[in-house]
Amino acid sequence: MGAKKGGKVPDDLLAAVAASGARMLVGEPLARHTSFRVGGPADLFVELASVAELQAVLRACQAHAFPVFLLGGGTTLLVSDHGVRGAVLKLGRSFDFVEWELNDEGAALRVGAAVPFKRLVNETVAAGLDGLQFGEGIPGTVGGGLLMNAGAFGGEIGRVVEALEAVALGGDVLWLPRACLSFAYRRLALPVSAIITAVRLRLARGERAALEAAVAEAKARRERNQPKGFPNAGSIFKNPDGMHAGALVEAVGLKGARFGNAMVSDRHANFIVNLGGARACDVRGLMDLAARAVRMRLGVELEPEVRLVGDW
Repeated sequence: MGAKKGGKVPDDLLAAVAASGARMLVGEPLARHTSFRVGGPADLFVELASVAELQAVLRACQAHAFPVFLLGGGTTLLVSDHGVRGAVLKLGRSFDFVEWELNDEGAALRVGAAVPFKRLVNETVAAGLDGLQFGEGIPGTVGGGLLMNAGAFGGEIGRVVEALEAVALGGDVLWLPRACLSFAYRRLALPVSAIITAVRLRLARGERAALEAAVAEAKARRERNQPKGFPNAGSIFKNPDGMHAGALVEAVGLKGARFGNAMVSDRHANFIVNLGGARACDVRGLMDLAARAVRMRLGVELEPEVRLVGDW
């Protein structure tokens, strides 16, 4: 399959991004930034060190009608072999922070969007705070977890969100209280198109021993069932109501199936792993095969949990 050429980045847009102080790369391969280790180049890759840089870059891109895509931790997505047209933005280390306000009932936390989800879980459990222990082992960043309302073992991050801080695509800073947010299964609907920069969470006091036991059990379940040692993007399909996507894919005989160097995991059929050198089209081929087989043989429609990103 021939590769498509990337889009041209206007010189004056490059100048505007450079003037913002943000770090930028032209034609950066996104396989370097995704947990699947696949994906073609971004026309423009920009790493941001502050809200001010984010505002300036968004305004410059809007002025040039240049599309933008926020890359979080690079998990739960599949980037096309042809790459992504426009600017791919990544929040830098200054968005990796946790501010604590402890009280007798629990804590209010202000958490940067670039904080690793798993680290936040460990820190809150160690502090005896209830509400995030379900997230042990969930990959990626808090920002990405918010957009997909990350959850497992009966919990979801959306249940403990009080408000979001964000920047609209036009560059305006926004405060979005819970009342204007719509959380659903593996989804967050924002009232405007914006990039989340931080979240305010409200957590209750809990029994630390019980919280640590819940984390240990979640970790043990993941280690028993989920693939190790190969790049992947987590669960490929959402679980249909009352069913498990992995069991459905296994039921149609596709556990261990391969396209190129991508394989439906032989440990859990709702995972696809990169055996080494896989292409995005190999992964997409397995996704399409599984969805088609489950639809035709079992009458169930599988909806991707992994986002398809880029020029397909």
